[in-house]
Amino acid sequence: MSVLVTLVVVVALALWAMGVYNRLIGLRNQVTNGWKQIDVQLKRRHDLIPNLVNTVKGAMEFEKGTLEAVIAARNRAVGASGPADAGRKEGELTQALGRFFALAESYPQLTANTNVRALQEELTGTENKIGFARQFYNDIATKYNTATQVIPGNVIAGFAGFKPAEMFEITDPGERAVPNVDLSMKS
Repeated sequence: MSVLVTLVVVVALALWAMGVYNRLIGLRNQVTNGWKQIDVQLKRRHDLIPNLVNTVKGAMEFEKGTLEAVIAARNRAVGASGPADAGRKEGELTQALGRFFALAESYPQLTANTNVRALQEELTGTENKIGFARQFYNDIATKYNTATQVIPGNVIAGFAGFKPAEMFEITDPGERAVPNVDLSMKS
């Protein structure tokens, strides 16, 4: 009888451990998916920026430094690795775009250009999608990190080598400032 009880306890513990492990795998996969969703939107943003810069290049020729700063920030953002690095570099890109849009407002030929307006609207929509994707990612990363740090999940996570998910955050206080961007294209 004691062998049967021991066997039942061992089977129950094994099923419990498998359940915890499978839950952690599911959460880790959701974190990976969340990051991939951000990555898709960031690629879209990165693809739109050269089109916007090329569209306004002729009209803003003597603003070459601003255009080069946007492209340089975009190139650094494209090379980002992981949420923390991407958060820092995307913040720099957002600041460069904010300066670019503020400067572009002083060019009436740009404010009347439908291609420029369309690209700005597309970029704004993409920015919104990036914001939602970041929120989803951080929500699921927090859920995953909590599951790997609380008892009993931390026991299984420790044995199985689960690492905490990196949060998407902005660490430089200057990057937290909201850029003053007016996309209304007022004359």
